[in-house]
Parts: sequence; C-alpha cells; structure tokens
Amino acid sequence: MRLSSLLALLRPALPLLLGLSLGCSLSLLRVSWIQGEGDDPCVEALGELGGSRKLDSRTQLGQSDEDFKPRIVPYYRDPNKPYKKVLRTRYIQTELGSRERLLVAVLTSRATLSTLAVAVNRTVAHYFPRLLYFTGQRGARAPAGMQVVSHGDERPAWLMSETLRHLHTHFGADYDWFFVMQDDTYVQAPRLAALAGHLSINQDLYLGRAEEFIGAGEQARYCHGGFGYLLSRSLLLRLRPHLDGCRGDILSARPDEWLGRCLIDSLGIGCVSQHQGQQYRSFELAKNRDPEKEGSSAFLSAFAVHPVSDGTLMYRLHKRFSALELDRAYSEIEQLQAQIQNLTVLTPEGEAGLSWPVGLPAPFTPRSRFEVLGWDYFTEQHIFSCADGAPKCPLRGASRADVGDAVETALEQLNRRYQPRLRFRKQRLLNGYRRFDPARGMEYTLDLLLEAVTQRGHRRALARRVSLLRPLSRVEILPMPYVTEATRVQLVLPLLPTEAAAAPAFLEAFAAGVLEPREHALLTLLLVYGPREGGRGAPDPFAGVKAAAAELERRHPGTRLAWLAVRAEAPSQVRLMDVVSKKHPVDTLFFLTTVWTRPGPDVLNRCRMNAISGWQAFFPVHFQEFNPALAPVKSPPGPPGAGPDPPSPAGPDQPRGASAGGRFDRQASSEGCFYNADYLAARARLAGELAGQEEEEALEGLEVLDVFLRFSGLHLFRAVEPGLVQRFSLRDCSPRLSEELYHRCRLSNLEGLGSRAQLAMALFEQEQANST
Repeated sequence: MRLSSLLALLRPALPLLLGLSLGCSLSLLRVSWIQGEGDDPCVEALGELGGSRKLDSRTQLGQSDEDFKPRIVPYYRDPNKPYKKVLRTRYIQTELGSRERLLVAVLTSRATLSTLAVAVNRTVAHYFPRLLYFTGQRGARAPAGMQVVSHGDERPAWLMSETLRHLHTHFGADYDWFFVMQDDTYVQAPRLAALAGHLSINQDLYLGRAEEFIGAGEQARYCHGGFGYLLSRSLLLRLRPHLDGCRGDILSARPDEWLGRCLIDSLGIGCVSQHQGQQYRSFELAKNRDPEKEGSSAFLSAFAVHPVSDGTLMYRLHKRFSALELDRAYSEIEQLQAQIQNLTVLTPEGEAGLSWPVGLPAPFTPRSRFEVLGWDYFTEQHIFSCADGAPKCPLRGASRADVGDAVETALEQLNRRYQPRLRFRKQRLLNGYRRFDPARGMEYTLDLLLEAVTQRGHRRALARRVSLLRPLSRVEILPMPYVTEATRVQLVLPLLPTEAAAAPAFLEAFAAGVLEPREHALLTLLLVYGPREGGRGAPDPFAGVKAAAAELERRHPGTRLAWLAVRAEAPSQVRLMDVVSKKHPVDTLFFLTTVWTRPGPDVLNRCRMNAISGWQAFFPVHFQEFNPALAPVKSPPGPPGAGPDPPSPAGPDQPRGASAGGRFDRQASSEGCFYNADYLAARARLAGELAGQEEEEALEGLEVLDVFLRFSGLHLFRAVEPGLVQRFSLRDCSPRLSEELYHRCRLSNLEGLGSRAQLAMALFEQEQANST
C-alpha cells in the first residue's frame, strides 16, 4: 500500500528525473571525447598570443597549470628613455569618437550680413551647437557673437564649393549632419533638430524640398536652397573628391542647382523629400503676407519658411512659431497632469500622494534639523536676508524683477480663475516668503492685499495668501569653446622682501608638484625691491631665493627658472602684471600665484580647463587654514590607557589640510588664471577710459580681478579650489592700498584666525586666566 502510494506521488516527476539523468550522462560523455581528441582552442589562442608556436593540448594538460594562472606584471619604465606624458582628452566622447548631431551653415552676402544674417543668428543660434556664416566678401567684419568665414569670391558655385570644402576639412569628423540654408530662410530650429535625431547616420542622404531640373527626368532632382537641405556626413565625405571637377565642368548661376547636378553626375544621388518615414516640410511665404494670419496645416507644420524679405519679418515668424510651440507645450502639460490625476487613485498612497503642482517632485523632506530649507522674507522694497550678512537691504536688480514677476503671475492666475464673477486689483504686498528647493525650484508664499470688484461694481478689500512655484527648467549644456589640457601654464610669483623667507618652501613644493611629474608649466619669479633695498653695499634680500632657484635648476637638468627684478615703492598687482605681460607672447596662459600657494597637477589642469581665451578668466578661491594656536591638529588616537593625544604640528613647509580646520577665503583674489591677450585687452580698455592722474590713482586700488571685472567682457569664473590649501599666515595689509582692498585684507586676516567656537573658547580661557 505504501509502495503504490509512493509511486503515485512520484509518477508526475518521473519524466523530469529521466531527462535530468539522460542529460548528465550525455554531458559527461561529451567531456571525455573533448579531452581525448583534437586540440583545445583556448590553448591554441594562448599559443598564438605568446608567439608563433602552437601548443598541443595533450602535452599541456600533463604539465603544471602555472601557465594558466593570472600574473601581475609590474610596470617598468626604462630610465634611459625620455618620459612622455600621455595626454587625455577633455571629454570621453572625444576619446570614443562620438560626434555632435547637427551643424548649420548659413550662406550670406555683403548686403545681408548685417541684417538678415543677424536676424537668423538671434532666432536660431541658441538651438544649435554650431552655427557658421559663409560669405564671398573678402575680409568681412563679423557682427558680435557670429562666426563668419570669408572665401573672397562671390560667385555662387565657388561659394558653395568652398563652403562644402570648409565643412569637410574642419568639421567632417565632428558632426553627423550638415544643414545648409540661406539667410533669407526662417528655420523652425526645434523641429529641425528633432528631424536630425530621428534619421539614421549611416546612409548617404540629401534631404530637402525636391525640385526638378529643366528638361531632366523625374529622378534627377535637386534640393531648393531657399528652404535649406540636410547632407549626411557620409555623403559629404564621398562628395569631397569630386568638388574640383564639378566646379570646372558644371556651369550654373544658382548654388543649389550646381550642388544637385554635382551629386547626380558624380555619385548618382538626387534630392528626396521623405526618408525613413520622416518628411521634410516647407512653406513658401507669399509677398506681403502676415504670419499672424497664416493658419494652414502646411504653415503650422513647416520646418522652413521662405522667402523672408527683412529682419522684422524674421522676428515676426519667430514670434508666431514660438507661440505655437508654447501652446503645444501647455496642452501636453495639461494632458499629462490629467493622466497623473487619473492614475494616482491606483497608487498605494492614493490621492494623498498627489504632489502640487501635479507632475513635479514633492517638496524636499529634511532628515535632520541641519537640512531644513529656510525661507527668505521680503517686501516690495526690501529683502531681509542679504548676501553680506546685513539684516536688511534694498531689493534691486534681478531680485526685484523676480518678486515683481511672481506678484504679477499670482494676480493673473487669480483673475483667470474667478473672472467674470470677480476681478482683482493689487493694492500692495503685505508679506512675501521664498525659498529654493533643489528638487523643485523656487517656491513663493505671498500675502496680497487685493481689491475685489464684482460684476455689479461692488468693491471690497481682501487679504489672500497664495503659493507659487517657479519650477526648474530642463538642464542644458551651454556651448563653450573647446580647450585642451596640453596648454603650457606660465606661473607668475610676485615676491616682496618680507616674503623672501617663505620662497624656498614654495620652490620645493613647485619641484614636487610640477617638475617631478613633468607638468607642462614654467615659473617666473618677480622680485620686487623697495626703493632702498638691493643697492650698492646693501645686502640682497632675495639672495636666498636666487640660491634656492639655482639649486633647483641643478637638481632638475633642463629646467630654467626665470626671474625679473623690479623696483617699486608701492607695488600694485596690476603694475607688476604689466611688467610680466610685456615679456611673454599674447597666447600665454598665466597662473598668478602667491608664495603660500602649492601648485599641483590637478590645480594646473583646472587652470587650463577653466581659463578660455576670449571667453573666460578663472580666479580660484583657496582653502585657508586656521591659526594653529587655536586649531591644533591632533595625532591619531593611541591604545587605550595611553592618555590624551598631544597635538602633532605639521611640518613647517607643508599645509596640514582640512584636518586642521579652515575656510575658503572669499576675500582673497590673489590667484588667477587668464590669457595674456585677454589681460592686454582689458588693460587697454582701462587706459582708454582712465587717463593721466586718474589712471595712476585707479591702479593703486585695483587688483587683476577688478580689471577683468570692470574693463573686460569676459566671463569671470570664481569657484572654490580644494587643491589650493594654504597654511595660516597674516597678510601684510599696506596702508597704501585703497579702502576696499585694505578692508578685504583685514577681513581676510580676521576671519582666518579660527572658527567662532575656537575664538569663543580662546576668549573663555583668557577670561578664566585673568580671573585667577
């Protein structure tokens, strides 16, 4: 009975057990065949990698398996061979060979460069990573913010040929698609970018508004240049060798027809208006037609509109299409919000989990009291949280415009919700609160005193509280000029006689952080003598500095440390930089340092990356250690029962780091990275605006940062630099400095003494000592 019941239970599993046993038997049998016959492909591959000989698996299997164990091969560099540093690219996409999506080329002329071309630049330039303007005018002056390429010949075929040659030579390896258009064409940039994103890049494509040649077949078509056309990168690469032949054999007064004939004759490729389900839509604008009254489907869905007679019409078209895109975005937002509200009922939280506004992240929830986001109180005239720590300051500039926009938006939304029953008018803002939530955006809470007017004309004053949110928009990468890490950095170190004792420590740090890693950097010492120092019979205050520099040159053959001697009674940073600037080429990248700076490879690389010629200057904020008497560094804890840990002072030449405590000194601006050409341009502008005695007085109260800030159009990048750690030292605040510079110097010394807790403890201990 028991056996029959056991068999009944196992009967459903018998096929599974039989299949498992059969599979294991066949696998074991196959392993025995592989070991007995043939060669092991893995052993053959290993033999081919190791040399030209082939290994037999039957002989190898009988030996030890040491050859098959992984081994760590230590790195060895021949000391007799010169060391060559490997330079890495700035972006990983450059190293991987990735390309940008779209480049736009605009064909313009002498008559329309300053009108239509400028209108094109203002309407679409911020949508594309690169926008170039090509003209046949020789020596054309480029308007501000535009990159113009002059070919020197205004013949249409020549201009088109040279434009394609320039695109292939300079950008053929960097972009997948090239869009060629005229300056009398309005392009709906977001739609064009989306079109390029949906097309495959591995095909020869000539896409645009297809037109037939006169007297040619239907297959021979060219793309009308007035509506623009797309060229794939692979097609441009194939076309490049035929440009010279087409220019000599094909005669045409129109550049678009010339290009179409060249592509058909040389490659057999004609223009198409549709590819891979994507259609290129265009609209021909009638003369004296108002864009605001156009409502046809062809116009509303067009990628390009042609012809555009003047810049005003270009801006009106841009306004019309921007309004259409904005309405479409609002419609999509409302649809998505309705879908979210319908699906919220099915979530575990239900309607309680629905955040406001719908579709945006919920407010940040602090996990401790240190993460609470504070609210800033403001009125229409003042704000009560100032950047300088003052309790109250006037509401100006962007902050005032931000508050005014929030109040106007609140009033507009109230009227939209309650009209026509009620109409609101603002009397004044009672209270305003705002805070920035990094997950959502800027939140506002406004207490408004309103005047409510009914349909019958009755009026009444109401006080209402409203909440608003300015959400964070889509994060975009700003187009920046390309820089490389191979640029040589010229360090400039001004030295006063009072700083000569600290110079040998700087030179040792320079040798360890720059010379030994073989960084591409040089050093210039600017020795500033006083009016009575270094004369005949007087001792040289920089004798030790010169000896240390000579010793460094002896220890590192091939290294030359240049030094310049300057005599000045009241040296200013700008005057000293004037001396150095004249000794170097205009393309020199300067790194203005101090004797307390400790440069290293990371700091130099960030100097190269953040200082962009003609675009940006970089002034890092160094980390200043506190006074070691108030913030001693403690050694690691010892074994139990060993007593308290005594403070372990750091070496006299090396910074102690963040363990000593400190702060980023925002008051100091003595370090800076900038190009010589940018400095000379700012300096020339300073000399043009200030002349004579006024310039002499201004130079006494200016630093290099102030020169760039007031007399340059560059972007100034101020950021904390954790690689610049300086030991505590009291700066010499000269009374000859301007009032602002002297105040900043004194404030830097006072804030660098210690934290509030350390200063309070020092005062407490002093009071205790005095009381006893």
